[in-house]
Amino acid sequence: MTFSGKYELESQENYEQFLDAVGLSNAKTDHKVITEVVQDGNSFTWTQSIPNWTWSNKFIVGQECELTTMTGSKFTAPVTMEGGKILIQFPQYHLTAEMVEDKLIMTCITPGEKGVTFKRVSKRI
Repeated sequence: MTFSGKYELESQENYEQFLDAVGLSNAKTDHKVITEVVQDGNSFTWTQSIPNWTWSNKFIVGQECELTTMTGSKFTAPVTMEGGKILIQFPQYHLTAEMVEDKLIMTCITPGEKGVTFKRVSKRI
């Protein structure tokens, strides 16, 4: 299944706890996040936007890629796909993204015993 499309936030769980866990408690917003994914085979451009802020990453599944965190820090990590799910290890959390029917589901898990699981469900628009 292709990820390509434009998606609007439908629901999310543990958003504020996740931002606190990754040190972004001052970034809390109640704006509707828009996610746009352009997929060409294994090549992706993944962009998330709210008013006055955009965060974008380009990556190729199966390769080590230079990526950017939500705060603008750059890092290098392999991007993999297993069972139709994109997997990326960010410095402060592990991201899994998948398509379920016509919804984009992103799950971010912070490490440790008190890890936080943040889940965002977005609908295609």
